[in-house]
Amino acid sequence: MNVIIIEDEKPSARRLQRMLKALDLNAETMLHSVEESLEWFQNNPHPDIIFLDIQLSDGLSFEIFESIEIQSAVIFTTAYDEYALQAFKLNSIDYLLKPIDEDELKKAVQQYTKQKSQSQAVTLDFNEIKKLLVNPIEREYKKRFSVKVGQHIKLINVDDIECIYSENKGTYAFTKDGRNYLLDMTLDQLEDELEPHTFFRVSRKFYVNINAIKDIISYTNSRLQVKLNRFKDLDIIVARERVKDFKNWLE
Repeated sequence: MNVIIIEDEKPSARRLQRMLKALDLNAETMLHSVEESLEWFQNNPHPDIIFLDIQLSDGLSFEIFESIEIQSAVIFTTAYDEYALQAFKLNSIDYLLKPIDEDELKKAVQQYTKQKSQSQAVTLDFNEIKKLLVNPIEREYKKRFSVKVGQHIKLINVDDIECIYSENKGTYAFTKDGRNYLLDMTLDQLEDELEPHTFFRVSRKFYVNINAIKDIISYTNSRLQVKLNRFKDLDIIVARERVKDFKNWLE
């Protein structure tokens, strides 16, 4: 199976390459920009699968396919929010949220293999996906959580939450008044519930509220450490593969 990776963050591309190798897939070709990708497609046969990041260093990757008729299956690797994911699902084999999970990667490859064995063609409509990215579907996000405190049910406004984190198999919301509340949802389940302009998942363990950020400090291995107004229980480290998207989110 011929596989290529189009990803402008070289550490992320190398990480994905290693993960694919563990699945016996060799992605020898890694492209990092629209310009580089255009040149490559003009001079090489199209692969079976493209692992495609949306935002490249010199523009949206859709620009590649405005000039070239795609002949490959596409698996999106994206940090875009939930509003666009349904379009990805309808117009590709699958999508993978960054940071990419090994099990999800395996499932996506299996989905491609299944469709190929059944001779199912995938029609890609990049214009439709691009339109959704520019004009996202409006949706309602969670405004409050109900939590159990002793024998009582307490309502917590989302705006009062500094961060949401996982620890010891539990999910906790830390509020402005310095209290922790146990939630009955996992961080993965919260992907669909939190307003993406306010909350960002900096790692597998943490969502942070942009309005609670007090300081951001350079950290080891090209990572960042986030300091919040009151939360001091654990270090909040932005995963290296999320740093670029985190910086974009801040702006």
